[in-house]
Amino acid sequence: MRVILADDSTLLREGLVRLLAEEGHDVVAAVGDATALLAAVDEHPADAVCVDVRMPPTHTDEGLRAALEIRGRHPRLGVLVLSQYVEKRYATELLTGEMTAGGGGVGYLLKDRVMQVDEFLDALERVAAGQAAFDPEVVRQLLARSTHTDPLARLTEREREVLGEMAQGHANAAIAQRLHVSRSAVEKHINAIFDKLELTGTTGYSRRVLAVLRYVGS
Repeated sequence: MRVILADDSTLLREGLVRLLAEEGHDVVAAVGDATALLAAVDEHPADAVCVDVRMPPTHTDEGLRAALEIRGRHPRLGVLVLSQYVEKRYATELLTGEMTAGGGGVGYLLKDRVMQVDEFLDALERVAAGQAAFDPEVVRQLLARSTHTDPLARLTEREREVLGEMAQGHANAAIAQRLHVSRSAVEKHINAIFDKLELTGTTGYSRRVLAVLRYVGS
């Protein structure tokens, strides 16, 4: 897997370069700001980009804006965004972009998750393969609503669990394994989710994304 890294922390950036190299992956570029990231993406063929949300010069959303631009210019390139905190607007923008992108995977992980090497590598490999990989805590906060205003209250507790797993990017077989239920049970719950969220007339993978976006968008 060919990876481009972008993080203004030299320590973290070099640590990720070493980690990925040890796992047999090729880091084709490692940069410290969004401008250099965009140039590296145009210059080096890659399978995935790993980028911090906050980078110079303002340390606000340069990395996120670069990630969204990459999604537009290179839709088949996987993008994994790292953030110190759950920033709902940014995560929702990435989920929204997933609906219209041309096949590239997208992910959003909290930086603490990087310390769990297996989970970080799994997320990076999933986005490189065109799948989604969203941090469970990110998904939990995106789906957290008051029962007075939350149409998700129409879902059962198990259906909400399945929806959360879908939002993280897990396929039906993986959801069944993680929730210790049969695959047919997962399919039944997903069909119920589509019915309750009035997505039965929509076809294709986008239904899975729409099921999450229906209630996390502004």
